[in-house]
Amino acid sequence: MGEIKISEQDIMNALCLYIADKKQVSPYEVEIELMYDDDYGFSAESHVSGRKQILITVNIIEAIRFWLDTEMNMDPFAAGIELVLDENEGIIAFVR
Repeated sequence: MGEIKISEQDIMNALCLYIADKKQVSPYEVEIELMYDDDYGFSAESHVSGRKQILITVNIIEAIRFWLDTEMNMDPFAAGIELVLDENEGIIAFVR
C-alpha cells in the first residue's frame, strides 16, 4: 500500500461516523469542528443533541481508523496515520 492523503472533509466525515457510532445517532446529527493549537496540537469539537465533546489527537486517529475499516475496507491497524496542518488544505492526514 502506498501513501494515501485524507482530506479535511474526509477527516470530518470520519469523526461524524465515529461519534455517531459511539452515541448511537445518525451521522447527520453530528457537527464537527477541527482545530489546531500550537501548544496542544490537533483537536476537534463535536456537538450532538446539544452536548459538546472535545476530542484530542488520539480520538481523531481512532476515528480515521474506524473510517478506514468501515468505509474504505482497509486494515485500520496496518496503517500509520499522521495528521498535518497544511497552509492550503487545512488539517489533512497521511496514511502509510
